[in-house]
Amino acid sequence: MADDCVIRVTGLKKSFPKGKEVLHVLKGIDMEIRPGEVIGYLGSNGAGKSTTVKIMCGLLEDFEGKVDVLGYDVRENDIEVKKRIGYIPENAVMYEHLTPMEYLEFIGAMYGLDRKEVSRKADELLSLFEMRENRDVRMVNFSKGMKQKVHIISGLLHNPEVIFMDEPLNGLDANAVIVVKEVVARLAKEGKTIFYCSHLMDVVEKIASRVILINEGMIIANGSVRELMEEAGVNSLESLFTKLIGVTGQSEKAEQIVNAFENRES
Repeated sequence: MADDCVIRVTGLKKSFPKGKEVLHVLKGIDMEIRPGEVIGYLGSNGAGKSTTVKIMCGLLEDFEGKVDVLGYDVRENDIEVKKRIGYIPENAVMYEHLTPMEYLEFIGAMYGLDRKEVSRKADELLSLFEMRENRDVRMVNFSKGMKQKVHIISGLLHNPEVIFMDEPLNGLDANAVIVVKEVVARLAKEGKTIFYCSHLMDVVEKIASRVILINEGMIIANGSVRELMEEAGVNSLESLFTKLIGVTGQSEKAEQIVNAFENRES
């Protein structure tokens, strides 16, 4: 394996009990990721994306294979990994009785950061996401998008070397989506590694330096967007996804849905 990899995954398998049966979610994942890469980790719902991310972040145990992040074996040194990464999930538990500033100061304290520096950085990031006027408002009545902005800020606050984003744009308004894209691009230029997990093709196509496509727990494509599209003879990431996953008949299904509404109205 290359010595400059910040993430190394070898033979990763993960299963969950499902009644009397066993559900095999990951069936042998191998990948190498280097500093400054923006990885678009794509797959349908249930393909194994979030499970992969949680294992790499040290949040899921009892897996087969080997996972190294920033030189640390996740199985043996999960705390060291957690100190050095940022994790921005789609849905996370939040202390909603706190204000954004209180919550971010709490997160900063967990990482041992200087309180004044945390306050300065949090204020700057809240302003960037147009949340400064809500910095001292309790989050209990915040919208999903407002809470997600705070989650994103909390995942970047400690200046992590590797950032895992699992469907981070859900609930965000258009302006916030643009900000996140720009932040990802700038972080990559600074040498940060971004592992971006999503099923939104248009976003991944614009920000990813490399795409890893997972289907039914196995990697079926790994390369730059341009390389993969040229190999498949398609002109968009969405077309590539459809071709490799084997999704067919979408136009026919859409037509059937429209016809069903028309038939009800007639």
